Amino acid sequence: MSAHPVKTLDSLPLNSVRITGGIWRERMNTNRRATLPYEYRCCEETGRFEALELKWKPGNPRRPHWFWDSDVAKWLEAVAYALQERHDPKIYKMGRRVADLIVSAQQPDGYIHSYFSQLDQEKKFTNLRDLHELYTAGHLIEAAVAWYEATGERDLLDALCRFADLIDRTFGPNPGQIRGYDGHQEIELALVRLYRVTSEKRYLDLARFFVDERGRSPCFFDAEAQARGEKPKYEHAYCQAHRPVRQQKTAEGHAVRAMYLYCAMADLAAETGDRALRKACRDLWDNVTQRRMYAHGGVGSSAQGERFTVDYDLPNEAAYAESCAAIGLVFWAERMLRMERDGRYADVLERALYNNVLASVSRSGAKFFYANPLAVSAHFRNGHGDHVRPTRQPWFWCACCPPNIARILASLPRYIYATEPQAVWVHLYMPSRAEFTCGGVPVSIEQRTEYPWAGRVRIDVEPQRSAKFSVALRIPGWCRDAKLTLNGKSHAFTIKNGYARLSRVWQAGDRLVLDLVMPVEKVHAHPLVTENAGRVALQRGPVLYCFEQCDNGPNLDHITLPECVLPKPARIQNMGGHIVLVAKALQGGCEAWNGALYAVRASRFRAKRVRAIPYGLWGNRKPGEMRVWIRERI
Repeated sequence: MSAHPVKTLDSLPLNSVRITGGIWRERMNTNRRATLPYEYRCCEETGRFEALELKWKPGNPRRPHWFWDSDVAKWLEAVAYALQERHDPKIYKMGRRVADLIVSAQQPDGYIHSYFSQLDQEKKFTNLRDLHELYTAGHLIEAAVAWYEATGERDLLDALCRFADLIDRTFGPNPGQIRGYDGHQEIELALVRLYRVTSEKRYLDLARFFVDERGRSPCFFDAEAQARGEKPKYEHAYCQAHRPVRQQKTAEGHAVRAMYLYCAMADLAAETGDRALRKACRDLWDNVTQRRMYAHGGVGSSAQGERFTVDYDLPNEAAYAESCAAIGLVFWAERMLRMERDGRYADVLERALYNNVLASVSRSGAKFFYANPLAVSAHFRNGHGDHVRPTRQPWFWCACCPPNIARILASLPRYIYATEPQAVWVHLYMPSRAEFTCGGVPVSIEQRTEYPWAGRVRIDVEPQRSAKFSVALRIPGWCRDAKLTLNGKSHAFTIKNGYARLSRVWQAGDRLVLDLVMPVEKVHAHPLVTENAGRVALQRGPVLYCFEQCDNGPNLDHITLPECVLPKPARIQNMGGHIVLVAKALQGGCEAWNGALYAVRASRFRAKRVRAIPYGLWGNRKPGEMRVWIRERI
């Protein structure tokens, strides 16, 4: 193992980047004005805040649950990000109240958990496999770090440091310590984050212990179950404990847990220079993105266990693709991107953001998807056997997704740019402005663009004085033709690892214009994805499209888009001015059957004008059928 940390790219602080327009500005505004206050009310009404007052008595309603604190923590983290972008007294007041509740719930030994502190004090740390204690602690830590970075107030951070110190005393390889780890990963990446803000190395060492211990034989969960008097019947792969993490080659088990584990592995590989851990991250990335990821950036194909299954098993209607899993994929992609400087990570990050993540919350900001299928038929059946068509819900009993969606939207500016001493990297294209230091001088950079609806991006580079540094522009993997001008003149460039890198002495007023040719394309799935044989999906730039019943009528599966037909883009005002795709297709009918179940005659096809909308916008109008993959052959 190398003893030297990896020199990663640096993310820009949220208060130094502002998204100034476009679809993401719209969503961030909605997140601040609607989603955060709405989720606050939901937490209030369901008893999540009340649970932290530690006043619950047997017989009272709204009995605390063992993962409620994590929902509260993710909401508070989202608030902290929103405050970093712009101070808002109303949002701050709500966040301050919740931070006070968390601090007040701390026990004398540093422990914080509203369920165990009131209902099962004697069972603390006795069922890590199922009851999410360290998972919840991790989210509390992340919220505390974000709150401190946003406000400078240390009380919550100090409280969570005391909790982390308790965990550090309780877990480890030494006599009297628990040699185990949580069933739901999160504490690992949170401890790395706590280490980065406090410089306390014991937090980094504890994160490494949790990651290194997972998968060792005999399995900790079996011994833990036996200590509770239970038979150790458990599939270790469900929480990625089937083998040591450096030996794992395929993504197994619960998808969200896997994503959070892989985030921690990437963090530790960067902090410690662990080459074996870094290689494991690459191997797992290849398996996920080349064999187990949906076209909309979703992962975790089965509702049974919210999990990965096997290579190329990507059903459309039964797809689970939990919102939290796509968010976890974005987190992991960003970590790999900073460590590896390879555009393939940004490609996946962008795919997940513009499609799965964008679809996860309604345009109103107050309804959410938990699962994200790629098809909904007239007789919808998901992996649980339910026949109810999926619609966005105002809240969930297991409400992990809504606050997770809120925190990724609030933190979105951190994914656009990254820096190193002599370079700035532009990963994502959206109207935005950033300020940073590069080449030893303060620099501002501003993007003006209609991306993702148009491929032209104007980038103004403004150093306070002349300075030599590099600007690395990502050329997306979907783009097969890009042109670049510098100060009005064509500029030749080469692409390395997905980026065009321009090194020069930059002057105030320098302007780059990047033109990414953005045709409508038909996407074909790997032949082993059998559900999509003979079908295509439509994509334009980073945006995946789908067909909805409210545009095309029922029986979407009867529509055929012939090989010779390529849809055309059109701007529709009642879709917010976003680009939709229109085409002349064919649709079969049932007339030839005349009531019979089987017939020797083929369907009769008629011409039909169809419309496809961005997947990220589906489900905002009338409920009905939806389909991403459409037939190409009759």
